[in-house]
Amino acid sequence: MQGEGVMIGCRQVFVRFAECNLSCAYCDTPFTATDDYRVETTPGSGQFATRKNPALLDDVTALIASWQQANAGLHHSVVLTGGEPLLQADLLCQWLPTVRPHLPIFLETNGTLPAELEKILPLLDWISMDIKSGTTSGQATLWNEHEAFLAVAKGHLCQVKMVVDEHTTEEELGRAAQLVAQYAPTVPLVIQPRTFSKGLTMSGSVLLKLQAAITPIHQDIRIIPQVHPWFGVA
Repeated sequence: MQGEGVMIGCRQVFVRFAECNLSCAYCDTPFTATDDYRVETTPGSGQFATRKNPALLDDVTALIASWQQANAGLHHSVVLTGGEPLLQADLLCQWLPTVRPHLPIFLETNGTLPAELEKILPLLDWISMDIKSGTTSGQATLWNEHEAFLAVAKGHLCQVKMVVDEHTTEEELGRAAQLVAQYAPTVPLVIQPRTFSKGLTMSGSVLLKLQAAITPIHQDIRIIPQVHPWFGVA
């Protein structure tokens, strides 16, 4: 189940890629390559089988095709997630044409690799891009990379997200809103408060204040927390 952003509640097939070019302080996903990978035995069951890495792409395609045939209409799309999937752009150029006849392709990305995005852009149906704020990620915000990425991705974007916490400033969010307004004026900018199973890290009143401050810049500003930690699903 998609647990973030405008697609919350949609069933999707998640394909998780190892490795990332960033190391965000709030990241809750292990992305180091391992000897094995897990495959859910039945969609939504929470039961997994283990297979050896590296995965054989034909096997992954066959699994997606079998799920789609057995559960027609259940899944909205295949999600490429990570880590950072665009680090595997050359591989995706070969693989995605075998997957797309079965389900549309939804990319989740940190929005810092515009040149890699260009390689696979015609093979994507939707892009969910993150803007990584320096105050929450623990590293400098890559504004130039984010702007270049937006310029390439604009026609495929379904949302831009920014994780916020009590340290996030109106200035940071305002700069993000300016970029989205410039390159993707009809696309929602999602304010995503850091979320844990016990709740949010900041109050609703603070989130509403941030939303109000940047709405004059970009009118489609949405406050959407992660929901999958509350449901206990990936």
